[in-house]
Amino acid sequence: MRTLRTPEERFANLPDFPYEPHYAEIADGLRMAYVEAGPSDGQPVVLLHGEPSWSFLYRHVLPELAAAGLRAIAVDLVGFGRSDKPADLADHTYARHVEWTRALLLDALGLDGMTIVGQDWGGLIGLRIAAEHPGSVARIVAANTGLPTGDIPMPDVWHRFRDAVLKAPVLDIARLIQAGCRSELPEEVRAAYDAPFPDESYKAGPRAMPGLVPITPADPAAPANRAAWQILTTLDRPFLVAFSDSDPITGGMAPILLKTMRGAAGLHHPVIKGAGHFLQEDAGAELGRQIALFVTST
Repeated sequence: MRTLRTPEERFANLPDFPYEPHYAEIADGLRMAYVEAGPSDGQPVVLLHGEPSWSFLYRHVLPELAAAGLRAIAVDLVGFGRSDKPADLADHTYARHVEWTRALLLDALGLDGMTIVGQDWGGLIGLRIAAEHPGSVARIVAANTGLPTGDIPMPDVWHRFRDAVLKAPVLDIARLIQAGCRSELPEEVRAAYDAPFPDESYKAGPRAMPGLVPITPADPAAPANRAAWQILTTLDRPFLVAFSDSDPITGGMAPILLKTMRGAAGLHHPVIKGAGHFLQEDAGAELGRQIALFVTST
């Protein structure tokens, strides 16, 4: 597998992101990166980003969790952020991303009793890990995400996004993030989202991910996701649905999760106001407070 590693100097002077990176070697000779905030002996809360962002997305969530005495761990998925980047689109599969992230959390970090927070692809990966390794998971937070099986059609806006990512001669990462936000991103924030990708050769991960979402029942990832649904809907772990009020991509998943997840019953599920798909950008501190309240009260 041919991999690329973003030079560290690309990450200089990141706004509101003073966290020192940590690294771990996982399967396939890959190195994954993550940052931490809060006490090392606090309950672990794993923050998984989506397409095409990285752990920088959680910079306003991390302080809220740390202030609540929690050990917040924001991961860079393989192909994103400071993590290694397989250079060929074919190297990226749904199953590999689940396994790579599992290897970091369970093998390298040895986490137990963790709360998994997933947004966008972070949920597609995190929900699979929670279903397949429930003994290591204490709680689950779904924030603007889902677990598609191809049995329900994706919205038109998602298909337009998928086509744009696959066909764009130059993939403008910062523009994609901005399109998913209600707030206007400052130039230094846009530059931080571009930082992991010095040129187009580094962008196989962001280009591949939309094509890995199961959109037909025959998709290779569909059976594993169906199996995960069967487990998650009967699992007794507290399950928080924390969606924004303005996400055209995943908004329709919120009522389905609320209705089907056993662990969601009897909980207060916040609606994050004034936020788009990337609710961490638009309302990160509020999302962090809601996650902290959920963890400390269950």
